[in-house]
Amino acid sequence: MEQAELISLYDYLGYAAGAELGKQVATAATRAKEQFGKRAINNTRFKGEVLLYRREFLKEYFNKQQNPDIELSVSDRQDYNQ
Repeated sequence: MEQAELISLYDYLGYAAGAELGKQVATAATRAKEQFGKRAINNTRFKGEVLLYRREFLKEYFNKQQNPDIELSVSDRQDYNQ
């Protein structure tokens, strides 16, 4: 897989994701058997390596985080406290 096809969380989100979110995404990628790359970063705010993922994987990951399951609408819920 070419490096050009892979992007960092920063590239996808437009801001630094932070260590905790980075770890969660890396764990999900490992569980999904996603191939990922690495990029060395050296600037005034960060020095180290970041992981790179397929854009499609990141889109699926963040869509799932926003919609983990379908909830019933308020009108479909039963009120058993009456």
